[in-house]
Amino acid sequence: MGTKKRSSIIQALIYLWVSPNSLLGLCVGLLGLVTGGKSQWRCGCIEFYGGFVTWFLVRIRVMAMTLGHTIIGQKKDELAIVRDHEQVHVSQYERWGPFFIPVYLWYSVLLWFQKRDSYMENPFEVEAYKLADPREKRKRKG
Repeated sequence: MGTKKRSSIIQALIYLWVSPNSLLGLCVGLLGLVTGGKSQWRCGCIEFYGGFVTWFLVRIRVMAMTLGHTIIGQKKDELAIVRDHEQVHVSQYERWGPFFIPVYLWYSVLLWFQKRDSYMENPFEVEAYKLADPREKRKRKG
């Protein structure tokens, strides 16, 4: 997921490609910091938790959310639990860049209109749950 070795030029271009989404996460994260939250650097991403970040995520009923190379979580220990799942989303952002959020939302709305589960059946979530599942990781390793 975030462990591939890339040249610094390629990595810089990827960060630039994803930067509109990362900027959203940084804004939320900075609000968290000024309201008592904390941050940490993990797996090529900045993670924010506490303060406004927790308040926001509680209201939308999620433990964590990825925005580009920024992951926001309610609590530090919860970020450790969901990190593999969120890192799959980071890889998806690296593929889709600024199109990730509109396409993700498009799938969710489409599924909702079909009276299906707009979260669990969203192809981005299907991939994240599959690749972050420890049983799937063991299968891929051989």
